[in-house]
Amino acid sequence: MSFGTIFFIVLAAIVLFQLRNVLGRRTGNERPPFDPYSRTETSREEAATNGNVVTLPSRRSEDDEGVPARVLYEKVDKVATPGTPLNAELRKMRDADPEFDPIEFLDGAKIAYEMIVTGFADGDRRLLKGLLSPDVFADFDKAIGERDAAGQKMNSSFVGIDDAKIVAAELKEREAQITVRFVSQLISATLAPDGAVVDGDPEAVVEVRDVWSFARDIKSRDPNWKLVGTESDEA
Repeated sequence: MSFGTIFFIVLAAIVLFQLRNVLGRRTGNERPPFDPYSRTETSREEAATNGNVVTLPSRRSEDDEGVPARVLYEKVDKVATPGTPLNAELRKMRDADPEFDPIEFLDGAKIAYEMIVTGFADGDRRLLKGLLSPDVFADFDKAIGERDAAGQKMNSSFVGIDDAKIVAAELKEREAQITVRFVSQLISATLAPDGAVVDGDPEAVVEVRDVWSFARDIKSRDPNWKLVGTESDEA
C-alpha cells in the first residue's frame, strides 16, 4: 500500500469522526424525494401558538450560573436574531443541552450535505444509511433502486456550498429539530444505458436550493443528529 493511499484513508477517517462529533448521522441528495412527514415553518409556528411546544427543564451546568445572557447565548445570537422565534427555540436547546453549539452544528451540516449529495449520486447505500433516519433512507434507497433498475447512471460533481442558514428550529418534548436552507452549486446529469442524457446537463453548473431538517433526542448523551426531512426550495 502506497503512502498516498494510507494518507487518504487516514484523512477520510478524520473527516468522518469530526462529522459524527459535530452533527451526527444524517441526510439525502441533489433533489431527493420529498419527505411528507417533514414540518414546514408555518406548522411550527402554529404548534407554538397552540401551546404544543414543551419547554424542557433547564439542564444548564453549574458554570452557567450567573453568566449574563449575552454571553450564555452568544453563539445562538450569531445565527439567529435575538427576540425572534428561531432564537428563542435555539436558546431552549442551549438550556436543555449545555453542549449544544449552533455554529458547530451548521459546520457539520455543510459537511453532511456534501457527503449525502455525493453519496446519492454514487448510489452509496452504506454511507447514506449511516447519515439518514430510517424513513428518509427508505426513500433514497427506493430512488437508487429505480435508477439501477432502469440501467441509468448519475454523474455528479459537487462544486461547493454558497450559503447554509438555519431557518427554523423547534424543541418539542424530547426532540430537537433544526431546519437548514442550503444553496449549492452542482454539475449533475442522469444518463441512460447508451449514454444519452435523461436529465440534467453533464457540463453546466447549476444552483440547487434544498431545505433539510435534522433531529435528535436532546436529553440523550448521544450527540448525533439524524436527517428527518428533505425538500427542494424553489424560492
